[in-house]
Amino acid sequence: MLNEFFLLIRDLVCQWGLIMRDISLHLMDIMQNSIRAQATEINVMLIADREKDELTVEIRDNGIGMDESLLNQVRDPFVTTRTTRKVGLGIPMLEASAERAGGKLDIKSQKSKGTTVVATFKISHIDRLPLGNIAETIMNIIAANKEIDISLHLSNKQEEFNFSISEIKKYLDGVPIDNIDVLIWIKDYINDGVKTIFGGVLNEVPG
Repeated sequence: MLNEFFLLIRDLVCQWGLIMRDISLHLMDIMQNSIRAQATEINVMLIADREKDELTVEIRDNGIGMDESLLNQVRDPFVTTRTTRKVGLGIPMLEASAERAGGKLDIKSQKSKGTTVVATFKISHIDRLPLGNIAETIMNIIAANKEIDISLHLSNKQEEFNFSISEIKKYLDGVPIDNIDVLIWIKDYINDGVKTIFGGVLNEVPG
């Protein structure tokens, strides 16, 4: 009976229009979870496999992680570690978006070691969310959290694009990572990577 109640709540989340309008917004939400979990490293992977008709979104961090009890409840929209919001909608919303597009959500976490969230979407599904502005999302996270080492990996199974804050800092010669010119360069660089990797693979990205 309790499981049916949670499924009903998840369906209501969809019906109330609380589904994010694109994947970049989900990405922002989950990365913010990592930041609240005191992560010093956040690794983001976006992989489009056209042969499998599958888009995979993975966010991995080295934050405080979750014990088995919290991990078992994390899909419940009434469970959250936040003090500013009683209802934790991020994970249920991502799961709903994935399942609406023929995919699924998987979460692995270990106390004191970190958390990995993996969502899959069927690329050709009519209800798959578009990527959205991945570059702007990453740039905004960096601007507000300059001490966190953020990396991004994009792949279409034939080509790869990699971005890492720790690597970029080696070439800045003391210029802060949140300098506006650096942030604009980061945004443009990632935008170019998205177009190169996903152009012609995902309909919303021009080839």
